[in-house]
Order: sequence, then structure tokens, then C-alpha cells
Amino acid sequence: MQSRTIHVPSMRRYLVPFDPKRVPHLFTDVLVIGGGIAGIRAALAVDPSLRTVVVTKDSLQHSNSAYAQGGIAGVLDPLDDFSNHVADTIAAGKGLCHEEVVQLVIREAPQRIRELSAYGAEFDKVDGELALTLEGGHSHPRVAHALGDATGQEVMRAMNRRASEAAHIDIWPKTFTLDLLTHEGICRGALVWNPNHGRTFVWAKQTILCTGGAGALYRETTNPQIATADGHAVALRAGCTLRDMEFMQFHPTVLYIAGSSRYLITEAVRGEGAHLVDCFGHRFMHDYNPAGELAPRDVVSQAITQQMAKTAHPCVYLDLSPIEADRIRLRFPHIGKVCADFGLDLTRDKVPVRPGAHYMIGGVTTDLDGRTSLPGLWAAGEVTSSGLHGANRLASNSLLEGVVFGLRCGRNASQVAMSQPDTFSAPPIESRSAREILRGDEQLDLTDIRNALRSLMWRSVGISRNETDLAAARQQLDFWANYVCRRDLSEPAGWELQNMMLVGRAMAAAALERRESRGVHARSDFPESLESQRGHICVLPERWD
Repeated sequence: MQSRTIHVPSMRRYLVPFDPKRVPHLFTDVLVIGGGIAGIRAALAVDPSLRTVVVTKDSLQHSNSAYAQGGIAGVLDPLDDFSNHVADTIAAGKGLCHEEVVQLVIREAPQRIRELSAYGAEFDKVDGELALTLEGGHSHPRVAHALGDATGQEVMRAMNRRASEAAHIDIWPKTFTLDLLTHEGICRGALVWNPNHGRTFVWAKQTILCTGGAGALYRETTNPQIATADGHAVALRAGCTLRDMEFMQFHPTVLYIAGSSRYLITEAVRGEGAHLVDCFGHRFMHDYNPAGELAPRDVVSQAITQQMAKTAHPCVYLDLSPIEADRIRLRFPHIGKVCADFGLDLTRDKVPVRPGAHYMIGGVTTDLDGRTSLPGLWAAGEVTSSGLHGANRLASNSLLEGVVFGLRCGRNASQVAMSQPDTFSAPPIESRSAREILRGDEQLDLTDIRNALRSLMWRSVGISRNETDLAAARQQLDFWANYVCRRDLSEPAGWELQNMMLVGRAMAAAALERRESRGVHARSDFPESLESQRGHICVLPERWD
């Protein structure tokens, strides 16, 4: 599969100026950046004889993984088969999956799910056996779930407890990773910040990047507002190769109440039998695909968008009437509570939904072992482009990818770190030049710019794209970056905005480059999938300073 490379101006190598003689230094064996399922699984896989530091920019309980509702997919039913799960994943990926990666992840799935149970995660059961549900794109019921519709919350509860009890793991919450530290082309750790200690150099023999996704770049999203693509940005500034940045998956069903926060309505609702209807009550999905509501996510999201345009209505509706009321209450207690807060009863009322940005498929390019293109740096989870998802992620393969590659990164980084000497000193690093850098955030309304960026990404780099809108978005992002990204800002809100701008520019540039429609990338001016365009698009930084 051929690849082509584009370059995105990164403005600068480091977000903030620093003097190594005035910043505290800490030394560890393994540094894990990110506290979601991939990061915690990586930390747990590190040899207990090694010191491991986990940094996460919010609390350990607050991650995209904890928000996952539907479940984790694996071949756990005797009537299912690995080949079925592999085939479903590859079909959803629309020609860009790497089969060796798919085979690896799917075959490890049952063992990884059993490990989560051993950690104490209480998966839902029927007659003593794991309860399995069907989701869009799957040929068999194979999605294990917990607490009805709060799988991520339960899995992360069990894993966080295990990590907190591990003597070799130090967890630093509320710690923002500013940049990766590199010397002679090797990752040496990271520069981090927290409100109590300010900036700290964390020097590590090996570093594992597990920072999650980029949904907060979009006005409509299922993600928490911490999902600002920080890991994508720090990797790009450090010179890592990113791949498939045009592929953002939009979840079809996000609760739409004007003026309220958006809430995910899990795919399992449709797997249990719910229908999608438009404002006139027409069940429209079979007009677009024979699989109806159980078509892959890209198909359902694009169909909903087209149906909204046809009806000139801001949403469509989930009709749960085909599901027994007791079953609804049992399977979807969290969603039921959220809807009740808005005066909606899942057992009686149609639920207004529309698509929202959900899962970032593109990211740091990794191999089968989790290595990136930067020696000393490993990566796992949503921050990566591992080759598993292709051009569209199959439902409930995300938590699975996190545990499989988190484990591999932890083990492999651990083995390398154990071969490195303990006598470790900080390599020489020059103070970051402040030349041509604007000072401070005077006259900048960070919230206003962030909202404008998110609206632009939703309008022009969203579900339906075209050359005119993408080119205009790229030009606008470059304009904003010219005065925002040249400033030395002093707090996470500013650094997040600078990261969002860099990654937004990479996404717009890649989407402009891919002149076809494939998976979650839909171009109205190039509606067909073209073999000449099928390869990967890689992104590298082009310095402006």
C-alpha cells in the first residue's frame, strides 16, 4: 500500500521557553503520558523493578476511555470465529486496514478481555456467561459490556485501582505535557507542567504516548473537552510521522438538545433493535443501505446528515419502541438518566439525535510492537494510527486496541529500559529561543478563538467536505496560527488552543490531499473511492521558526 507525505508548518519546536538550569529535573525508567485504557495498561505491563511515572492532564478518572459506553469487542461466543471479526473489521476499514495488525488484535481480544475481568471489571452476564450484544458492522453478537451502558467507566475503575496499588507506578494527575524532549534524534522524556510545581523535565529511558483523541476540535462531539489532540501535536513538533489525519469518525447518534451539552447514545441501542426515523416518522436507513441501522458508522452518519438536509430539520430521532421497556431500563440506565434530565422517557419518547465527532482514527504511525518513527518513543490507543481501523473504525474495537497495544508498548518499552544503564544524566539541551515570539496573551480571547476554531472544523472539515471549504479552512487556520501559535502562553487553555490549531491544520491539509471519498472521509466533489488515492497520507512538520 503506497503512501504519500505532506508537510504542515509547526511554527516552533517547543511551546514555551525554558532554561534547563532553572527547571527541576526528574529521572525515571519509563514515562507514560496519558491515563486512559492504553496508558494504564502500558504502565501495568512495565516490569515492577522499573520506576514508572504516569502523567495525565486531568484526574485519573477523566479520560475518553471512561466515557466509552458500548463495550469491548472479542470472539467470546462458540458460534463466532476470529475470521468473522477480522472480516468485519477489514470491511469497515474500506481498504486501508493492515491485515497483520487486524489479525494480531482480534486474536488477542479474548485473552485481553479475560484479563480485564481478572483486574476486577464486572462485565454484565446472563446465566453466568458474558452477555454479548450486536453493534453496527458486526456479523455476530460479540460486544462485552458492563453496567449496561457504562463499560468504560467500569473497566477504568478496575484498572485505575490496580495501577494505584502498584508500588512501581507513580501517578501525576493534573499534569500537562508541554512537549517531548529529544536529543540526537531520540526521545528522552517530556517537559511537563502542573499548577503546584510549574515546569519539570521528566527524563526517561523510554516514553509511551497514550494521550487519546481530538474530538474537542469539533463543535459537535461526544468527547470531553480534554480531548484536544495534545499527543498528536507534541509528536508532530518532535518530528514524528503522523498518518491518516483526514479520518475523524463521526458517531451517528449524539443526543441533540439545543443549548445543552452533547451526550453519546451508544450504538448498542440500535443493536438491541431501535430504529432511526426522520421528523416525519419515516424509517429512512434502508433507503441508504441494506443493513439499515446496523450499517457501519460512516454510512449511518452520512445518511443521517443527508436526511436532515432533505427534511430541513436539525436532527433525526431514535425510536426505541421495538425494545421491551424492562430491557431498555436494564441495558441503558445511564442514557435513561441523562434523557430523563431533559424530560425524555426512553421507553416512550423518541430521542433527538445527530452525528458528532467521536473517534480520531489518524495519529502517530506505529508498528506491530507500538514503536513510532522517533526512537525511544512508543504509542498506543487513540493517539496512534496502528493500521487496525483503516478508514473507519468498527464499533467497540477502540477499547480493544487500547489494551492490546498498551500491553505491547509496556512490555517492549520495559525490555528496552531494562537493557539501559541506571547511570543516567540529562543530555545537554539549549534554552528555547524566544526569537520572533510574541509575548503573552494580551488581546487574545482564548475561549472565543477556540469556539471559532471548533465551528470552522465542524462546517468545513466535518462529515461532508469539498475543496473550496477545505482550502478556506486551511487558510483561516494558518491566519489564526500566525498570531496565536507565535505567542508564549502561560496556562493549559492557551497550550490546548495552540495544539488544536496545529492538529486542525494537519487534518485539513490531509483532507484536501485525499481527492476521493473513503470511509469517514466524504468529499462531495469526489464522491467515489479511487484506487489511485487508496494509500496512506503521512504528515511531517515543517518548521517556521
